[in-house]
Amino acid sequence: MDDLRPSPAQIPDRLLNDPVFAHAARVRDFTTVFSMAREHGVSFYRIGEAAGMKPERVAKVARGEATVTTLDATERIADALRIPGAFLGLAARPWEYSSPRPHPEADDGDDPMNRRQVLRGALAAGLTTTALTALRETRQSLDLALAADTAPADLSDLEAAAEAYGYGYHGQVPTRFLADLVSDFAELRPHLDSPQPVAARIRVCRTAGQMAGMIAIVLHDLGTRKEARKWFATASRAAQESGDRQLHAWVLAREAMVPINYGAPQAAALLAEQARHAAGSQPTAAATLAAAVAARAYALSHQQDQAHEALTAADALMERLDASARADTWLTHSEQKHHVHLSHALTALGDTRRARESQQRALELSAPTSTMTRALLTIDAATCTHQDGDTEEACRRIVTVLTTLPDAYRSGLVRHRATDLYHSIPGRRHHERAVHELRDVLAA
Repeated sequence: MDDLRPSPAQIPDRLLNDPVFAHAARVRDFTTVFSMAREHGVSFYRIGEAAGMKPERVAKVARGEATVTTLDATERIADALRIPGAFLGLAARPWEYSSPRPHPEADDGDDPMNRRQVLRGALAAGLTTTALTALRETRQSLDLALAADTAPADLSDLEAAAEAYGYGYHGQVPTRFLADLVSDFAELRPHLDSPQPVAARIRVCRTAGQMAGMIAIVLHDLGTRKEARKWFATASRAAQESGDRQLHAWVLAREAMVPINYGAPQAAALLAEQARHAAGSQPTAAATLAAAVAARAYALSHQQDQAHEALTAADALMERLDASARADTWLTHSEQKHHVHLSHALTALGDTRRARESQQRALELSAPTSTMTRALLTIDAATCTHQDGDTEEACRRIVTVLTTLPDAYRSGLVRHRATDLYHSIPGRRHHERAVHELRDVLAA
């Protein structure tokens, strides 16, 4: 198979003999290094591709508008341009021992076809010293690529951004939150387009899975369920490529909440069970979430035995979660979120006493800025009130919620859940003042 790693953007030997270039390398003046490399036929794009830098940043460094300060970046530039370590005050680079610089007019030794011919010629005579050396160098070159931490510097920033988004809206309007999240997600594309070491590729795919999943969550909250499903599919592919089974289980469990909230609980149960299988039996955030979502799906589809089994499993897993898995983020499973799920499941089961206990606990743990969560809990509480026989009070409570919410929160999931309650009220009562008022608010 052809080597898919970018070829070094090797500068010609004559440049290393240029005293101006040698001095610039010695003092790590990469403005001069990049400018002279370009003058000798090495484009900024090729430098960036080989060194794990954006071409725009390479150009900025060449114009003196940016600098290279980290040791990691210096080493990557040395390897990309094939500048011997001594020129930059570094130890000899690994490739200096096995891959001496060829003559400028020689064939490119990194060319896959040329390398294949060299190996065939060496092996034709059997496993001689020459053949074993060629095999060793081939293996070592891959070992270096696998071991090297040559991920672009801004990948760490994007990983940190994904973690920050995981803390949720914090009072931000969902549409604005979504715009920022999508903008950062778009910055992952160049990392996926360019070849990466295995470890870096895993990090990119994991971050992409997290961000795509969170974009899907916001779209779901805003009521755009078709787009949400598409983003969940993207998140699922990224999670699978990363090899992170817990992330994949989290994506599936979160995706199951779309059909739960939009009238397809049996489809939701299938997805939730896939998530439970992917997560395994260990007490993880994803496994706990998957069980809780399964309980909601089964409760809504009137499968009481399965719902109670899933609730018991969710509670048992929750008790065993460690502190990090209990953090209050979208990517973990906090006690507050656990009770939000239990509130919906128990409300759907008609267990209003236990549902109210979970509603009260979830509200105690919810931040004042958790506008949507508090609204959904209030709707659950109103539904319990309706189930206990006071439909008029239930309607009044939901009208209050809908009329006091900011405009950005009145559509989507909140409106759908309020509509579900309205549809559960017998038609003979629709003429009553409170029910009529709820209908008018929903229509508006």
